[in-house]
Amino acid sequence: MPIELVIATRNKKKVEEIRRILEGLPATFYSIDDFPGCPEVEEDTDTFEGNAAKKALTVARFSGRPAIADDSGLEVYALNRAPGVFSARYAGPDSNDRKNRERLLSEMNGIEENKRGARFVCYVALAFPDGKVETFEGFVEGSLGTEPRGSSGFGYDPIFYPAGYDRTFAEMNAGEKDALSHRGMALKKLREYLSG
Repeated sequence: MPIELVIATRNKKKVEEIRRILEGLPATFYSIDDFPGCPEVEEDTDTFEGNAAKKALTVARFSGRPAIADDSGLEVYALNRAPGVFSARYAGPDSNDRKNRERLLSEMNGIEENKRGARFVCYVALAFPDGKVETFEGFVEGSLGTEPRGSSGFGYDPIFYPAGYDRTFAEMNAGEKDALSHRGMALKKLREYLSG
């Protein structure tokens, strides 16, 4: 019998990515929009794992169905792992992907190539209405470019080069990125858990 899962995000690109990676599972997927009145969750914990669990639990309890949420971001070693949990709002209250990238690139201005190391981090939480939560993590090491390249993906994808590649995530097709990405890794672990 298929499991019913609510994808606990309003980010359409993220919903697309999650559905694509979990394709083939015996599951019926819902989005937050299928549950009018679902509360907005403030991501105010200081870890990716805590934010993912908080979002998933809130949506699971509201919808009465298991919910999947992720929290992910970029950690830049030269900046003491910033932007970290503030990745999505790095440029301030009215931030968007472009402004976040611009702020990060300006902070990295003048930092030489061999000191531009960074990693993408993702925690996916699967929460049940009874309060049980399972979490799955994924990481991908790489480095930051000096200007955006590529038009696919979102967030920091146009400036992130995964280790061993001379193309950014935004220059890769969906299948290539899913095979390498932090979210892909975390969701594959979730997939194994649900298949088991």
